[in-house]
Amino acid sequence: MHNVTEDVRHEIRTAVSEAIASSELGVQVGRVQACDVPVELTRDKSYGDFSTTVAMSLAKQLRRPPRQIAESIAETLRSTARKTCYIRRVEVAGAGFINFFLSRAWLEDTIRAVHAAGPAYGTSDAPVGRRVQIEFVSANPTGPMNVVNARAGAVGAALASIMRAAGYDVSTEYYINDAGNQVAVLGESVELRYRQLQGERIEFPEKCYQGAYITDIAREAAAKHGEKLKAMAADERTRFFREFALARMLESQKRSLARFGVDFDVWFSERTLVESGAHREMLGILRERGMVYEKDGATWLRTTDFGDDKDRVLVKSDGEYTYLAGDIAYHRNKLGRGFDLIIDIWGPDHHGHVIPTRAGLQALGYPGECLEVLLLQFLSILSGGERVKMSKRAGEFVTMDDLVDEVGRDAARYFLLMRNIESHLDFDLDLAKSQSQENPVYYVQYAHARICSIFRQAEENGVTIVEPSGADLSRLVEEVELDIARKLAAYPDEIATSAADRAPNRLAKYALDLAGLFHSFYNSCRVISDDAGLTSARLALSGAVGTVLRNCLDILGISAPEKM
Repeated sequence: MHNVTEDVRHEIRTAVSEAIASSELGVQVGRVQACDVPVELTRDKSYGDFSTTVAMSLAKQLRRPPRQIAESIAETLRSTARKTCYIRRVEVAGAGFINFFLSRAWLEDTIRAVHAAGPAYGTSDAPVGRRVQIEFVSANPTGPMNVVNARAGAVGAALASIMRAAGYDVSTEYYINDAGNQVAVLGESVELRYRQLQGERIEFPEKCYQGAYITDIAREAAAKHGEKLKAMAADERTRFFREFALARMLESQKRSLARFGVDFDVWFSERTLVESGAHREMLGILRERGMVYEKDGATWLRTTDFGDDKDRVLVKSDGEYTYLAGDIAYHRNKLGRGFDLIIDIWGPDHHGHVIPTRAGLQALGYPGECLEVLLLQFLSILSGGERVKMSKRAGEFVTMDDLVDEVGRDAARYFLLMRNIESHLDFDLDLAKSQSQENPVYYVQYAHARICSIFRQAEENGVTIVEPSGADLSRLVEEVELDIARKLAAYPDEIATSAADRAPNRLAKYALDLAGLFHSFYNSCRVISDDAGLTSARLALSGAVGTVLRNCLDILGISAPEKM
């Protein structure tokens, strides 16, 4: 994909490296490779279009103030006879920033590049070369998907799409917790409700799951297997309800996730891990490496060797493996499948588990950086300005399906993505349902629908739509038009940075900002007019905005409607 921003960076890097080599600095530092010159888009256009901090990185080596080095480089750039396509002016600012003011040709080329690339604009066609696995949601199969799971689903799915767009080889995975005691409790809960439905007087234990969904599963079991259940021995019936309830909950969770637009490449069963002997193999390797010891009848892992504040138990005195042992065995399995990087999205209540899990992998001989854990903060649901109380065991919680029913999938996903994952999120149901400019997803989608409407209007009025490559884009002279072009040019960087920072919220904010620029343009500039040349240029600009909005929303898993 043709990336004008990278063309500009290459031109600046080459010019700077040649300037250093031809100035007095070259005697002291030798040849500075173009790839060693950092070049970034400026946030404030008063400081130019691009900037480099190369002078600061050279300061220690040259033992000179960065500003002085920057002035020397800038002066050489100004005096050089080297021809450049884009660089118009060079200035030095602050402690040693070298700012580049470009000719408008790069903005015109950006608009053409968007049209030429279409759905591929912003994506990288240069593979990063890393196989990444992202595991997220992985909720216990003991109840419907709730809004906390929805936030994890939206973030995980968007992050996977962003990283794929940035050139990573990504696989997504859901870990089915189907081997723990919670499944036994689920089965017991359903069996007791079944017995109550049969007329038995049973006091329902507090430890069991209380939600109405438990009774629904029990009623379904009675309807489908009533006679068989009556003939079963007690232990056989207990096993039946455990498996029946587990299967029904998994089906329900998968339906909810699919409805929310979240799919997984792999559904990994904890049972298969346990039955494969992975825990025993893992423990054997740790023993061989001298990483475990026995104490108080338990087996301990030397996690303090890797920065933990205390050693951790892997096998309890009763012979049962701990949660940590299972996690280490599971992550060893992941790495054994050829992944270079594992990204887990966990809730904040798991923060104390991060260092021990990483330490377990290091004890097995893996590098610590192979595991990255993102701690996704909780959220609150607001309705009428009041917080909605949620308690899973009591069955008083807002489900993922409830959320989609209430505000729609698009609004749900955008609102769940628009904050940094490390920030608590207040989800305002009333705002998410409103069709107003205060609702960010409505505002973004309306910009796309407005662009589609412009093109329908042009067609209805018999306007000849010139191919963007043939439009005279020099007619775009209004400041808002140039601001839009700069924003379009920044999109590939936004994808790369969002991937590197694991920050889907950046793209949500980018879409909102681009939509805002377009609405301002629409309100101040007439797109279709009697001036055919200006009309063609503004249609080309509008079409480019529509393409980038569509691409951005698609990555976030949100639709781009053509009418609203």
